[in-house]
Amino acid sequence: MAGKRALVILSKGAEEMETVIPVDIMRRAGIAVTVAGLTGKEPVQCSRNVVICPDASLEDASKQGPYDVVLLPGGMPGAQNLAESPAVKEVLKDQDGRKGLIAAICAGPTALLAHGIGYGSTVTTHPAMKEKMMAGDHYKYSEARVQKDGHYITSRGPGTSFEFGLTIVEELMGAEVAAQVKAPLIMKD
Repeated sequence: MAGKRALVILSKGAEEMETVIPVDIMRRAGIAVTVAGLTGKEPVQCSRNVVICPDASLEDASKQGPYDVVLLPGGMPGAQNLAESPAVKEVLKDQDGRKGLIAAICAGPTALLAHGIGYGSTVTTHPAMKEKMMAGDHYKYSEARVQKDGHYITSRGPGTSFEFGLTIVEELMGAEVAAQVKAPLIMKD
């Protein structure tokens, strides 16, 4: 079996923790993660002024697909940039069409809404995004810290980033690998 692969789409204004923590957790699990810059390979300034260097541009990374998971971090205006991007829509539509895993955290799920992805699913978001996400009754809403419904995984915010990452690992690699990754993290149970 070939190794699992993840695509994380990074946009200016993304939330740092929601980007780096899931990337780190997936890499600890042996998942090959590509951090793709929405507008190119140049360093990206995140919402709290942390600068992250993408591995590739989204344009180049999308040609290397398909991926086992596509992940959308939250943060503002990062999530808005993802929601407005035709390139993100194309990646999501392809992933959704293959029933490939799609993961979005905090404000990230609003990009799913903008691109018509996952209608009818149960999702969660940052509490500040609930009203926007529920406009039009396209989704059922959950207050869960991490919500999985079919091939969609959504989560609430920076403080749920570890659980979010581990849920992705469990889905792609199994519960045993997720437990092995979690143990040395010293997480509160």
